[in-house]
Amino acid sequence: MFFENTNMQELKNTSEKCSVDSGRQIPLTLPALRPSLLVAIFLIAACVVSTGVSAKKVHQHHTRHSRSQVSASAVPIYAHRMDVMQEADDIALRRDLHRAWVRKTLGQARYVAESVKAVQPALAGVAKNWAAYRHRFIEPSRILAGVAFWQAHQDALKRAEQVTGVPPEIIVGIIGVETMYGQQMGRFRVLDALTTLAFDFPTSHPRASERRAYFKGELEQFLSRMQRSGQDPADPKGSYAGAMGLPQFMPSSWEKYAVDFDADGRIDLVGSPVDAIGSVARYLEAFHWQRGVPTHYSVTLDPVKLDLETLLLPDIVPTFGVASFQAKGAVLTDAAWAHTGKLALIELQNGHAAPGFVAGTANFYAITRYNWSSYYAMAVIDLGQAVLQARASRSQYPR
Repeated sequence: MFFENTNMQELKNTSEKCSVDSGRQIPLTLPALRPSLLVAIFLIAACVVSTGVSAKKVHQHHTRHSRSQVSASAVPIYAHRMDVMQEADDIALRRDLHRAWVRKTLGQARYVAESVKAVQPALAGVAKNWAAYRHRFIEPSRILAGVAFWQAHQDALKRAEQVTGVPPEIIVGIIGVETMYGQQMGRFRVLDALTTLAFDFPTSHPRASERRAYFKGELEQFLSRMQRSGQDPADPKGSYAGAMGLPQFMPSSWEKYAVDFDADGRIDLVGSPVDAIGSVARYLEAFHWQRGVPTHYSVTLDPVKLDLETLLLPDIVPTFGVASFQAKGAVLTDAAWAHTGKLALIELQNGHAAPGFVAGTANFYAITRYNWSSYYAMAVIDLGQAVLQARASRSQYPR
């Protein structure tokens, strides 16, 4: 979600080292020289200093020039786009918004190259790696932050489970993967990200038309909420795709599923962890979370009966009953025999190593409605379990 330059500290250290070296005073001892030779040396030195000053001025000129180019590239460009202004008029008409306000707001948006880059599909031939993906999220600092979050909001988590049936570890897992419990809620202006993807979604994407329409809908929803609330649309920050708050809700999800779970009279997914908890639970409930049903079961493959192509064809959509699942070579554990719903065979690739498999239930599928990825769902589940175990260990062996 976040694209930070991991080499910045290395560059900073290098710069500091260069500064120290260039500022070091090196003692210079001149032997006794003839006056004429001494004069010649000083004249040469003067020329070198003069040349250095000139070079410095040229460097400063080029630096100022490059900075002006960077500034120019950050100037809003959408005010001069006829298609954008036409869409502004259409949005104003559909949503009963002030036409001039919508035009002015979209005219202030800036193109975000990082957003365009981030939505590009993975390069062909690049193998997915579940172990590497998992390592990004199930790590000590995020687990400890999850324990603290759970401890601080255990009453809200318990209440959310009572109301919706969604266990605390799933809610904690989602908020932890999305924003590390509010520590990483995004650095892009939502207005810029949504406008960029609504009007400049990469045409090379296989579903460019569909995704462009989606982001236009999200932009429209965002503008409607901003004018309704009186908030400056240039203020909210979020992800490269325009998701906001602790649970990283898109504007339409904010409108449909966000709840005032702390009962203070307003919905605040940025500053209220309790509202975020209730809203995540409400989201999963809306996508048919089933109370008391596991998210997945262990599975092994029978090479004699295995019909892998048929099992993987529905992707993550639960399609097979237990008997049908096993008849096609996916052998379940005893615990799964009592499962009455449908199952999906979930493949987790591990780069060039052998992939792993689990049997996903309707609740696994519900998590993927939050982010359409089986890797994401497994990371949420595993992080939630890791926090649950760490919390149990902490209560058993308190400091």
